[in-house]
Amino acid sequence: MYRAVTRKIEVTVTPRFVSERSSPSNGYYFWAYTIDITNLGDETVQLKTRHWRITDATGRLQEVKGPGVVGEEPVLKPGESYEYTSGVPLPTPSGFMVGSYGMVTADGERFDIEIPAFSLDSSYAERTIN
Repeated sequence: MYRAVTRKIEVTVTPRFVSERSSPSNGYYFWAYTIDITNLGDETVQLKTRHWRITDATGRLQEVKGPGVVGEEPVLKPGESYEYTSGVPLPTPSGFMVGSYGMVTADGERFDIEIPAFSLDSSYAERTIN
């Protein structure tokens, strides 16, 4: 598990390689990742945007920006958590992701929170290194 805290909002990430959705012979590797966002502070916040930087084993960078997560823009009151699972394919057997969420407070203040960098590893990565 990977963890970051920004402005009393904790983000934890648990990635896992999904072999049944991968096709190594076709250069397709798939990971699922579960993210838990917990409001440890005393103000209500809403997640409005996401920004991901996804890097494969060859160093190729892909950026993904957009509204919300999995079609939602969750509101987190003090002490509340929100969890979701999403996925990412890569053309290589390993890589990593890092990013941020754009948040807004109840009185309209916007700020970004960190999504910790996390590695996307599979057993196929070890086989390609000689």
